[in-house]
Amino acid sequence: MSTILEKIAAIESEMARTQKNKATSAHLGLLKAKLAKLRRELISPKGGGGGTGEAGFEVAKTGDARVGFVGFPSVGKSTLLSNLAGVYSEVAAYEFTTLTTVPGCIKYKGAKIQLLDLPGIIEGAKDGKGRGRQVIAVARTCNLIFMVLDCLKPLGHKKLLEHELEGFGIRLNKKPPNIYYKRKDKGGINLNCMVPQSELDTDLVKTILSEYKIHNADITLRYDATSDDLIDIIEGNRIYIPCIYLLNKIDQISIEELDVIYKIPHCVPISAHHHWNFDDLLEMMWEYLRLVRIYTKPKGQLPDYSSPVVLHNERTSIEDFCNKLHRSIAKEFKYALVWGSSVKHQPQKVGIEHILNDEDVVQIVKKV
Repeated sequence: MSTILEKIAAIESEMARTQKNKATSAHLGLLKAKLAKLRRELISPKGGGGGTGEAGFEVAKTGDARVGFVGFPSVGKSTLLSNLAGVYSEVAAYEFTTLTTVPGCIKYKGAKIQLLDLPGIIEGAKDGKGRGRQVIAVARTCNLIFMVLDCLKPLGHKKLLEHELEGFGIRLNKKPPNIYYKRKDKGGINLNCMVPQSELDTDLVKTILSEYKIHNADITLRYDATSDDLIDIIEGNRIYIPCIYLLNKIDQISIEELDVIYKIPHCVPISAHHHWNFDDLLEMMWEYLRLVRIYTKPKGQLPDYSSPVVLHNERTSIEDFCNKLHRSIAKEFKYALVWGSSVKHQPQKVGIEHILNDEDVVQIVKKV
């Protein structure tokens, strides 16, 4: 493992020494591709040997969505979990109080949301320092990341944490690159650019692909892409997770500083100890999770508004709704009656492909 870390350090120092200009772009692209390959080996080593003996931090998934607290030691992650979910997570005045994942659960707008208090991350976590790789591996499984920062030194911490998570294949608040990529058996590299490219050209693309031993592929760039975007697409193991930055301990700063902090995007100032601004935090969490609530209506009865069926924003068809209730329902499905904003008439008869909106009411009619 140390040899991989040494190789990564050597490549990073070479990249820092190299000037960025047109002549060195191909060389830098090649170094970035090598770095991405070595990082992947760190995440999942080649040998299929036995376990390392270190237990992971994985916790059983419950509820409709999962939110992970990521941050440096002693920024108030455990205090926040205790005050939000009412779960006791040990709090003390020294670093690394939390040594394993502590799960909690809150109910918000009818959805059950699992909160995970992860152990603190230190610089170099992506290379395995301070059991950082197990922590980040759990963060990869979350639907949303709460990055807890100390508001007295937020930006330095934010950059370091983003660097650690990016090194592990997590992309925060980003969309997947709009690049079409398909490997072929023959025909060479075929590059199509729909818009003028400032960084990538045919030679650089071929250099990056040759590092992955790919000599036949179709690539279409639909926007001005960078070499990092291309490497992300080739690697294919990147995870795109929304992230909210929580600036904790706002009881230690002035009102003027608070006004400045409020203008940072994706950011919520809070005080975990004094329970300040939790409602704003929960509202923003709901907005970023993009969950859809669907209410059920048994025949001849009023809709059940107390316990909605919660679906994810990408999968909101009637079929997904049926599968969430029970797998056998979709097979016996005849039609559904829907009340709400996704239909023109109240109620409307729809098929299994109909896409539902938030807070629709559905009644399913089965085949006899």
